[in-house]
Amino acid sequence: MSILAHIGNTPLVELKSISRGLPVPILGKCEHMNPGGSIKDRIALAIVEDAETRGALRAGHTIVEATAGNTGVGLAIVAAVRGYRLVCVMPEKMSIDKRVALQSLGARVVITENAPLASPKNFQNVARAMAAEHGWLLADQFANPANIRVHERTTGPEILRQAGGPIGAFVAGAGTGGTLTGVGRTLKAADPRVRVVLADPIGSGLADWVETGTPGADSAYALEGIGASTPPANLDRNAIDSAVRVSDADSFAMAKRLVREEGMLVGGSAGANVAAAVAVAQRGGLCGPVVTVLCDAWDRYRSKPWMQAWAD
Repeated sequence: MSILAHIGNTPLVELKSISRGLPVPILGKCEHMNPGGSIKDRIALAIVEDAETRGALRAGHTIVEATAGNTGVGLAIVAAVRGYRLVCVMPEKMSIDKRVALQSLGARVVITENAPLASPKNFQNVARAMAAEHGWLLADQFANPANIRVHERTTGPEILRQAGGPIGAFVAGAGTGGTLTGVGRTLKAADPRVRVVLADPIGSGLADWVETGTPGADSAYALEGIGASTPPANLDRNAIDSAVRVSDADSFAMAKRLVREEGMLVGGSAGANVAAAVAVAQRGGLCGPVVTVLCDAWDRYRSKPWMQAWAD
């Protein structure tokens, strides 16, 4: 049995300090405890296995992917076990910790400008062009349906089983949209009362898109891995009930609380998810706890100013 067999089946834990005084508890799905340190391990394995099944990927082939870092780490682990080469294309805003991790895992890392999706310099467009030029397999996490399917097949059912009763709401940010769409569909199929809520960084255009159907104006924000100026193909608006906007400051403050008060060694996107989950819980009217995702581990953010400030 390889390390890949240990992807998934992560704990669902009540955040007792953060839940104190709320009408319902907040439960965190500890995806930072996957072998590669993030929820993206699930989609990395699913995408590779799907490509293998279709005959699109064989030993010795090269995979290329546009990644904020976590999917790259997951793919690097799968590539190491299965015998593939990996090229990761990352925007320059992503932490140096992620670059070093990917290079240490044997991936080639290509850094792009922080360009919008309409630009040929955008990291997704660069990865797509490289795949076409070299004949590499584009993992395409933003549009690959294997992304949604793995959350429908694993993450959602795990949450239903672990919660042990009705769930009031599911809250998550959207990078590719696979988690929110896949888990949301599964939970709503089990109980239509479940509210599915997007946690969106202030500066992203996705919250406006959820509310109006048109993406809002985008601006700079420091959170990594969630939010976008254009909705990814894997984000199904029909699966989402509402959105909560979260600032960088509130996200990083909540990440610090998760570390200091809950012992959860997580990054900024987990802070955004939990901050949004608290806002949803405070509204009341839910039939059960608010479940959210602790997306990744803190080790890939130690060089960032917001985490270094914790030592002051």
